[in-house]
Amino acid sequence: MIHTFVGNLGHFFVILSFVTALVATVAYLNVSLAATDHPSLDQGPLAQWRRLARGSFYLHAVAVTGVVASLFYIVYNHYFEYHYAWSHSSRALPTHFMISSFWEGQEGSFLLWLFWDALLAIVLINTNRKWEAPVMTVFGLVQAFLASMILGVVFFEKYKLGSSPFLLLREALPDTPIFATDPNFIPKDGNGLNPLLQNYWMVIHPPTLFLGYATTLVPFAYAMAGLWRKDPIDWMRPALPWALFSAVVLGVGILMGGYWAYETLNFGGYWNWDPVENSVFVPWLTLVAAIHMMLIGRKNSTGLKAALILNITTFLLILYSTFVTRSGILGNASVHSFTDLGLSGQLLLYLLAFLFMSVGLLVVRWKTLPKDEQEASTYSREFWMFLGAVVLTLAGFQVIATTSIPVYNAVLEQFGIVSNLALPADQVGHYNKFQIWFFAAVAVLTGIGQYVWWRKIKDQATFSSLMTPLLITLGFSAALIISGKLTNPSYMVLLTAAVFAIVANGSILWGVVRGNYKLSGGAVSHIGVAMMLIGVLFSSGFSRVVSINGTGLLISRSEDFTKNDNKENKENVILWYNQPQQMSGYLLTYKGQRIEAREVPGYLPKDWVEVIEGDFHGVALRDIEKDGKVYYKKGDTLALYPENTYFEVEYRQPDGKIFTLYPRSQVNQKMGLLSSPDIKRDVNRDLYTYVSSIPDPESEGSWSQPETHSVMMKDTFFVNDYVAILDNVVRTTQVDGTDLGPTDAAIKANIRVLDKDREYTLSPAFVIKDRMVGRIPETSQELGLRIQLNEIDPRTGQFTFQTNTTQRDYIVMKAMEKPLINLLWLGTLVLVVGFSMSTVRRYREFTQLRNQGKA
Repeated sequence: MIHTFVGNLGHFFVILSFVTALVATVAYLNVSLAATDHPSLDQGPLAQWRRLARGSFYLHAVAVTGVVASLFYIVYNHYFEYHYAWSHSSRALPTHFMISSFWEGQEGSFLLWLFWDALLAIVLINTNRKWEAPVMTVFGLVQAFLASMILGVVFFEKYKLGSSPFLLLREALPDTPIFATDPNFIPKDGNGLNPLLQNYWMVIHPPTLFLGYATTLVPFAYAMAGLWRKDPIDWMRPALPWALFSAVVLGVGILMGGYWAYETLNFGGYWNWDPVENSVFVPWLTLVAAIHMMLIGRKNSTGLKAALILNITTFLLILYSTFVTRSGILGNASVHSFTDLGLSGQLLLYLLAFLFMSVGLLVVRWKTLPKDEQEASTYSREFWMFLGAVVLTLAGFQVIATTSIPVYNAVLEQFGIVSNLALPADQVGHYNKFQIWFFAAVAVLTGIGQYVWWRKIKDQATFSSLMTPLLITLGFSAALIISGKLTNPSYMVLLTAAVFAIVANGSILWGVVRGNYKLSGGAVSHIGVAMMLIGVLFSSGFSRVVSINGTGLLISRSEDFTKNDNKENKENVILWYNQPQQMSGYLLTYKGQRIEAREVPGYLPKDWVEVIEGDFHGVALRDIEKDGKVYYKKGDTLALYPENTYFEVEYRQPDGKIFTLYPRSQVNQKMGLLSSPDIKRDVNRDLYTYVSSIPDPESEGSWSQPETHSVMMKDTFFVNDYVAILDNVVRTTQVDGTDLGPTDAAIKANIRVLDKDREYTLSPAFVIKDRMVGRIPETSQELGLRIQLNEIDPRTGQFTFQTNTTQRDYIVMKAMEKPLINLLWLGTLVLVVGFSMSTVRRYREFTQLRNQGKA
């Protein structure tokens, strides 16, 4: 049965959200145009327009919620007749990953953005009536554009407006042969969620990031409202708390993405300067710069103009990020980018519309902005705040200028020009080369700026107040440089600058806390940034590969392993199943493949379960027991997590302590081997381990053609390059898997197999049961060997064995130590606390002024 009702309802809500956003925009525009002198809106025609505007927007919010509910209902109930549900979800996904699949596609991510904007707008409507009309005009227009992205309407059979998440599969893939024979065909299951996104961070990272996207609209809308009303100063009071809140949420969203990459991807870090990462990071930099300019904008014309420009720039960069991510223009330049859904023209129109409107309004009002009577002194707050904002903006410009190379090429191609521009081969090295100096300058400026802000420095004579923190910094930094054996000049500068920021801001923080701790948000934030810089410096600059291949053996001849002077062959170790291997002071043992069952804690050996391909279930091949509790009996069916083969690696330390890591790898038809690390976390470092190569899954379980060996007792024979010795053949009364009666007989052959470091004993059995002959082989995974006793010749005393060989189980593994990485995560927490303190303080100040009728 095709459930068309819920899809039709969802599409109706999409249309309703688009129409009501337009109506609210027009109604609020009428109020704004007629109320330039802030007359009362409680009576007369303006009151009617405002009621229409509010009612329309409330209805818009209800419609957006209806779209969200309809799409999630389709995904949650596995209505795979819908293209979105089939493309992004499956029956095997637990509820939290079904939530993730909701926003995996473009349509879902636009819907998430639309939802957050609607929620924020409702808050604004009910908290600031003075600025409601012009601010909500901007909000309504943005919502109309966003709603158009999921309309899915085609005009004149040629022009497409948006991509609907409620398309039926037969509508999205009309040329698929199955629909020609069965128009009502419904797949039994969906494609599922990208394995890399099956991570708990993907449940919370996207909504946090899109809330950050949405919050940048608030200070932008206030800036537009201030220009529109020719009130270029007062808009900053209500906008500042929102800008601070936006910086917190967007920053946390970005760092969540970094932590997801650290836990899930295998490039060994949390930031790879990927174009999509960059396109979100740059708006955060300009937003932070804008906040600092808003702090001085009421008293300084340069700060005011910079605040307007930077708030506008931040929102436009968010739109630009959306365009480059979803237009397909990045191609293979980013692992994060979406494929083009044919919306690139619409996205470009969205970007250009707000670019021309905002910049045009700024140009028109530029001459009306106040001017400073005199230039800011070198010892003024305004000078140092402006200098910090300039450095942040330049850092962002350097990143976005390089990131946009694919965009430059696409633009030039439109004019018939073939561009040879290419992204740097070593992107990490390219960006680090510049950013390390920018952030060293930022760190220094945060220290000096706090001293100037709190009037510790008023003129040249009082600059000496910095001498104490400077001397402490030099002494402490010198000790760290010597103990850490730093030789890179740029590392020395960054470390010294970060230590100075901590010491100087800590000094200010100590004084402020004793007076009023509520004023210490800025100092706390700056300390958090400095801690992050030290964490980044040591975890990235002094990351050490510990999986050094000291055998001299060439692990792989593939391109990935032989490029860069055979670097990967030198930095990976091969671990054979159950055979210990020394590695940088550790004794490693690969214990085999593991899988994860939904109702069983921990991991299960893969050979305990027969996996049912494509069903995300398995059949227990033995009783599954953990900690004395039997979860499944032999033959029971159990639910398995999808796409999850783990590799158990035991680490034995020199002191005898043991810990176990479970890195994960999957073989994906589109992306090849996908490896996710497992991490041993200590206070001062992380041990980061991932699997870089595994045997070909296609050959797993395949055995060679049998070989026959006829030997006498104590004879030696060769199997799979091993020496084997038939030690003895003994009668037995117990054979695994076979119940022997009183008239039955069985024998076992004990065969010793010699490896270079140890011996193995294999005991195939020969059984006569109910006058029927049975042969029960024994298999050694460590040796990749199976031996079966086929015949016994009592006349000659010869025993005939059949042997088969297979690829021995192994993994190729890379491990790295990342020192002081926890300082990065701790610094992140401190930064969030500092921004949150500032947000609360500025909101309370605004609320007091609003209650007094001054804001």
